[in-house]
Amino acid sequence: MKKNEFRPNDYVVYPAHGVGQIVSIEKQEIAGLQLELFVISFEKDKMTLRVPTNKATEVGMRSLSSPDVVSKAMTTLKGKAKVKRAMWSRRAQEYEQKINSGDLIAIAEVVRDLHRSDDQREQSYSERQLYEAALERLTREVAAVSGGDEVTAAKQVDDVLVSRAAA
Repeated sequence: MKKNEFRPNDYVVYPAHGVGQIVSIEKQEIAGLQLELFVISFEKDKMTLRVPTNKATEVGMRSLSSPDVVSKAMTTLKGKAKVKRAMWSRRAQEYEQKINSGDLIAIAEVVRDLHRSDDQREQSYSERQLYEAALERLTREVAAVSGGDEVTAAKQVDDVLVSRAAA
């Protein structure tokens, strides 16, 4: 892995937090060791994360998905929801793991499986929370990849989900 895989101003995906932007690379002394850190800003969450540059790929930090992966994610959304008969607590755990995996396709699967059209049964609070978390991750990355804004990306995702519901 080459040292400068990520550069300041790059958008990256950090598994547990989604899309962020590298603001800078700084050196810090921690416990007598010189560490080089990526300073990543998650503007939406008003949060800054410092990740040691040598640990970035280990913790699953990655570049934005390619447009190819984004269109695969959109195709995934069109698929039929796969809802396992497992207990909700177990399913919720699986959904959460997929969301925090940072894998766009896995996130799209969560959106697909938890999406409800208006005439479908009510969602529980926890289902809604997971759905919104997954939807937000998906939307932010789609926006960042296309260089557009989140409103446009949200509409794009919504159109796919609505067309699926109509099918």
